[in-house]
Amino acid sequence: MIKRYLFCLFLSTVINLGLQAQGTLKDYKSADEVKEAFSKVYKAPGKFHWIKDTPDFWYSMKTKNGTEYFRVEPESTHKRPLFDQQDLSEKLNRELGDTLKAFHLPIREMKIEEKGNLLEFEAKGYHWEYDLENINLKKGKAIKEDNRGYWGNRWDESKGDPVQSPEGNQEAFIRENNVWVKDLDNGEESQLSFDGSPGEFYAAALKWSPNGEKIATYKVRPAPVRKLTLISSAPKGQLQPSLETRDYMKPGDALPVKQAVLIDIESKECMPVKMDLMDHQFSLSGIRWREDSRAFTFEYNQRGHQVYRVLEVNAEDASIRTLIEERSETFIHYSGKKFREDLADGKEIIWASERDGWNHLYLYNGETGKVKRQITKGPWVVREVLHVDEDARKIYFLASGLNRKEDPYHLHLCSTGLDKDDFQQLTQENANHQITLSPDKKYFVDHYSRQDMPTVSVLRNLENGKLVKDLEKADISEIEKEGWKAPEIFSAKGRDGKTDIWGLIIKPRNFDPKKSYPVIEYIYAGPHDSFVPKSFAPNYRGLNELAELGFIVVQIDGMGTSNRSKAFHDVCWKNLKDAGFPDRKLWMKAAAKTRSYMDLERVGIFGTSAGGQSSTGALLFHPEFYKVAVSSCGCHDNRMDKIWWNEQWMGYPIGEHYAECSNVVNAGNLEGKLLLIVGEMDDNVDPSSTYQLVDELIKNDKDFDFLMVPGMGHSSGGSYGEHKRRDFFVEHLLGVDPPAWSSF
Repeated sequence: MIKRYLFCLFLSTVINLGLQAQGTLKDYKSADEVKEAFSKVYKAPGKFHWIKDTPDFWYSMKTKNGTEYFRVEPESTHKRPLFDQQDLSEKLNRELGDTLKAFHLPIREMKIEEKGNLLEFEAKGYHWEYDLENINLKKGKAIKEDNRGYWGNRWDESKGDPVQSPEGNQEAFIRENNVWVKDLDNGEESQLSFDGSPGEFYAAALKWSPNGEKIATYKVRPAPVRKLTLISSAPKGQLQPSLETRDYMKPGDALPVKQAVLIDIESKECMPVKMDLMDHQFSLSGIRWREDSRAFTFEYNQRGHQVYRVLEVNAEDASIRTLIEERSETFIHYSGKKFREDLADGKEIIWASERDGWNHLYLYNGETGKVKRQITKGPWVVREVLHVDEDARKIYFLASGLNRKEDPYHLHLCSTGLDKDDFQQLTQENANHQITLSPDKKYFVDHYSRQDMPTVSVLRNLENGKLVKDLEKADISEIEKEGWKAPEIFSAKGRDGKTDIWGLIIKPRNFDPKKSYPVIEYIYAGPHDSFVPKSFAPNYRGLNELAELGFIVVQIDGMGTSNRSKAFHDVCWKNLKDAGFPDRKLWMKAAAKTRSYMDLERVGIFGTSAGGQSSTGALLFHPEFYKVAVSSCGCHDNRMDKIWWNEQWMGYPIGEHYAECSNVVNAGNLEGKLLLIVGEMDDNVDPSSTYQLVDELIKNDKDFDFLMVPGMGHSSGGSYGEHKRRDFFVEHLLGVDPPAWSSF
């Protein structure tokens, strides 16, 4: 009897597991199908392009026919096809011997020239010109292979092309580390500096004064450049592995030291600028001469990013003074929030600062270095300056956080005066507004939407924001037929009990509120921005595909990310392991209180790059909440990653806090299930960061999974990595053995 019972129990278990596996197989097919199904959004233009030397603009958009192109005349509000697509397809087919379809043209890099009469584009390996007036097509040269260099390459500042004087009768150049000038009329050459050497050279970025009497440049003491070494184990075209290197400065590395120098052409006098105001430099940048040649300015970023100055050098005696100084006890977000515009040849300067706790604009007296007035003010942030109308004394900018009842990340177009507070919010809809200004600044295209509201595109008057013409409204009927449902936009209080934390909740199409679903968080908590999408995106980063397998998928912007108050942002300083986790956990708990289908006993998390660091950190520092993580190309120790990003948030000099935030150092704390993915040729985040984590996990006898993808760069693992990520969550959160991918 007992044997029979045990056999029946075993058989029942096998059958149930088989049914579960069959259901999961069906879900996998559904997940793959979602990508195609949810792409069928029509009449949602991408970018809007104003046509040079005309008042018109054009745009393209996906329709049920394919891709269509339109031209709009704002004055008459007339909209028409940009060109005859059928005619162009026929002409291309004759030239290429092809069968291209009129609404599926493989054209890219489009430009409209000659007052809107000439269409230039690339297609099928060639440059083309299509005369829109005479309807002629001309085939141009073959497209050269794009050999863009590695983003991190350090250029040799001692080398560069000669620089002509404003009048064109002289040119300055570098020879054997010194500055020379050549008279282009008689060919005579004169040496201006004599103290340059390989260890302390004059930079080739020579800046002539507008009157042609002076040159400004830097004298540079170079520093060694660290090399990132990568092994390509299976390179194309050869059997044996290959070795590749990249320039790759890391936190704490020595940096070049620069000194501004003023050179008088006639007297051949080289006047070094005193270093008092530019010591301990991270960088000096942006030499700009005043139009009347009285002085030049440049910007100084102190190492540690807590002091930033705009400096001015007098052209008579090379004396230096501070025009603007920004200080912070934490960090100055120079890489994302810096804005400067000089007016009236430097007599005034518009400057962005977070000094009052929010990112706002200030008007400086450029002659005294004193603040004349704060242009914008309030518990909201200026996100981007679009235009400064110097004549009208008006500024146009994007701002967020303006309306208490609205998502604080929504962008709105605003304007205000430089001399008086005549603030206007020119977009009113509760949505995220993407703005394209006309060159004459009479109009703007407003392209607005929310995650739960399809895109609307309209033309408005820039002076008052009034509607000029309705352009397009996105058609989502096809994805609705496929079962698409808008994500839930949800907010809850963060760790301080006051600040609203915002995020998204995505459900599978067959969602049943009576069931219980594991929760998976997609995380990217890089402090340089905010990341939850605010514009309409029906399958953002494939999150709907993941939900389709039987999960609730969420994305959240916690404290430590950008685009809110300075205090909100400062949480990240010297503390990247925080990653907003206290806010994220509270947000999910608040959501689950009214959503019983969210099972917070089964929470997974995944991310790439900084998100790879954070997702692993979830299991190391918050194992009571997060149970399963998949981390791709993670920066698992900030001392291993690129200098500019990590010193910006983790500070300088390197201290114990770097180790405290390190996943490698804290690898022994691992609980839960972890899958690490890394691209062997990742030259964004040093892959050794992942390898060192693997090493420490092995030393601590921790159970984990690891996938290295040969030849792959910085990524989430490609299609194979996506397969393994899905498998990992299905196995460890749903408790089902994933089906073999080859079976479907």
